[in-house]
Amino acid sequence: MKRRFVPPWFLAASFALAAALLAVPGLAQAQEEDQPDMTFDEDEAKKQPPPNDPKQPGAQQPGAQQPGAQPGAQPAGGEPEPEPEPEGEVKLGADPTSDAATRHTELGENRISWQDIVVVVRKPFLKQHRLEILPMWGVTMNDNIIRHFQFTGTLNYFLTDVLAVGVEGQYYIKDLREPYDLVARQARRLPTVNKYNYGAALNFHYVPIYGKFAILDSHIIHWETFFTAGVGFTQSEVIPRDPAYEPFTNFLITPNVGASMRFFVNKFLTVNAGIRDYVFVDQFEAVGRTEVSGDAAKEDADSSLINNVVFQAGISFWFPTSFDYTTFR
Repeated sequence: MKRRFVPPWFLAASFALAAALLAVPGLAQAQEEDQPDMTFDEDEAKKQPPPNDPKQPGAQQPGAQQPGAQPGAQPAGGEPEPEPEPEGEVKLGADPTSDAATRHTELGENRISWQDIVVVVRKPFLKQHRLEILPMWGVTMNDNIIRHFQFTGTLNYFLTDVLAVGVEGQYYIKDLREPYDLVARQARRLPTVNKYNYGAALNFHYVPIYGKFAILDSHIIHWETFFTAGVGFTQSEVIPRDPAYEPFTNFLITPNVGASMRFFVNKFLTVNAGIRDYVFVDQFEAVGRTEVSGDAAKEDADSSLINNVVFQAGISFWFPTSFDYTTFR
């Protein structure tokens, strides 16, 4: 019997084929374990898969854009979708416990910004369309022979917060000072002196300056400075050197100018202080008077320009007693 020879390459190929056949059943078994069992139950076939099931073919992955969609494009409703907020960050004006859509709505309705911060407070006192009743007391400052105490009543109506028109009436009480007697004793003659009886004026007021200051770092006082200009009349009366002579009176056109300060106490009460200069040309008794009659002596009277400077102080009462703001903060 003749022996047949088997080539080595044939043996190697046979062993490789046998190993491959043994490995195929294990691979098939692993794939069968990964795949769920397929059933043909009628109820299970009617169920629809979830819209974003990643196991379904063609499902949209979270965070992925749809094909053809532009970045930042608006949906069909016309309102932009709120951008997702980073975790751990809460914007001003939003409720940290609410969801992103609710916080976006609240932030749009009640947005907090630098425009909501008020750095200049409102004026605590408004004067427009209000009536000021101002009683004042005053004293003359520039006559060392005779001094007058002035009692004044003023009514002012404010057309705007800085402009007012008003009327005033004055009543004077004379007080002969010590130099009046000293001159009489030293010069052997009485000085020429006139007293003032009363007066009135129509005035205009303008408020260009407003400010405030603190007292002991605990109270803030608001104040303003206003200027006054007006015209009126004053009645003066000659005090004769000889008591046997008759006095005479003068009706004097009297312009006036002044500056005052007003301090605010509350909504209807202020404190005022200022200086007023009443300017007029007065007529005095002649030095060599011999006429007993006052009218005759007035014809020979001497004239002189007088600046009647008066310091005034008073308390203002405002009506209506309150006011309303008509502009925004």
